[in-house]
Amino acid sequence: MPYKEREINKLYYTMGEVTAMFGVNASQIRFYEREFDILQPKKNKKGNRLFTQEDISNLKIIFNLVKDKGYTLQGARDFLRSNKNEVKENQRVVDSLERLKKFLLEVRDSL
Repeated sequence: MPYKEREINKLYYTMGEVTAMFGVNASQIRFYEREFDILQPKKNKKGNRLFTQEDISNLKIIFNLVKDKGYTLQGARDFLRSNKNEVKENQRVVDSLERLKKFLLEVRDSL
């Protein structure tokens, strides 16, 4: 059986890593943390925010609603409250499709 590389998942991501993932300033992440109650990053003794994988997926959902779909902040909050499970399932499907696309592009490039 050939060796298959496993994707390494971290338990916690720093604010710098999260801002690099989304290409935004730390102030925007902090703003969304205040505006959306589903974002609850842990803070260490120094007060640095540590984001879990669930926080990252919640941020993806928020960015999708606000940036891509054009929801207002209040509209996104209301939508998340009423359709929380549906939105999370949709985000899992989108993430899966993005991974598949990345894999297919790598296969195409290797040919």
